Amino acid sequence: MPSSPHLPIPVQKALRKLGQDICDARRRRRIQMALMAERAGMSRKIEKGDPGVSLGGYASVLFVLGLTDRLHDLVDANHDLVGRQLEEESLPKRIRLSRKRQLGK
Repeated sequence: MPSSPHLPIPVQKALRKLGQDICDARRRRRIQMALMAERAGMSRKIEKGDPGVSLGGYASVLFVLGLTDRLHDLVDANHDLVGRQLEEESLPKRIRLSRKRQLGK
């Protein structure tokens, strides 16, 4: 894979791992690379982790492999530990009744 200076190194590594995982899944299913590329309508670059491949390309390959259910949870809020921690930090420490509720209105 050619170097992509505009992508952080962890992103490049993640793309390479995703490509390898897709390659492994394809091989376990005994699907030829050319056949999968034809079915998904994309090139073989995806298994190399090429950053030029669109998210749609990855989604198509996951569909061919029967793994589209993984897309539903990709950035699900339930799995976003950092986001949930930030949200909890911004919650008020104390909940006060509004003046209307205090007066019984």
